[in-house]
Amino acid sequence: MRALYLLRHAKSSWDDPALRDHDRPLAPRGRRAAARVAAYLRDVGIRPAIVLCSSARRAVETLEPILQAFDGGLDVRTERALYGADAGELLARVRRVPADAMSVLIVGHNPGLQDLTLALAGDGDPGALAQARAKFPTGALATLDVGGERWDLLAPGAAFLARLVLPRSLG
Repeated sequence: MRALYLLRHAKSSWDDPALRDHDRPLAPRGRRAAARVAAYLRDVGIRPAIVLCSSARRAVETLEPILQAFDGGLDVRTERALYGADAGELLARVRRVPADAMSVLIVGHNPGLQDLTLALAGDGDPGALAQARAKFPTGALATLDVGGERWDLLAPGAAFLARLVLPRSLG
């Protein structure tokens, strides 16, 4: 079974109003949340074959503790096109993932990640689906089980939303 993990960047800082949106760093709360998500990924054994990360500073900083949790041994592709990408653009990018990659983690932004989660999830855990419909907060991690043998055939409704983990639930 293929797995698609969608991670919204953690809480960003608004302390410097002169910074461009792309350059905003994580807030202290965001750093703590990113560390909790990294520990969760390590503890449950989620090691994505490919990581696609937005080039926005807050996304890159969200990814940093994940890289540390895996001693940096992940195939990471930081891409400007993921910054502000909508669900259709994200799906198009996932469809270009090599067929031999069994799992993909995208670190990005809303509303694209929430919309992609809902578009792909033809079914899923009722609680996770309800949460995804209501809100996809910063630091949220969706786990979608994807059928099929190739990413290029991934279609709306073809995935099962297995979990939606929120940093605050990882305490």
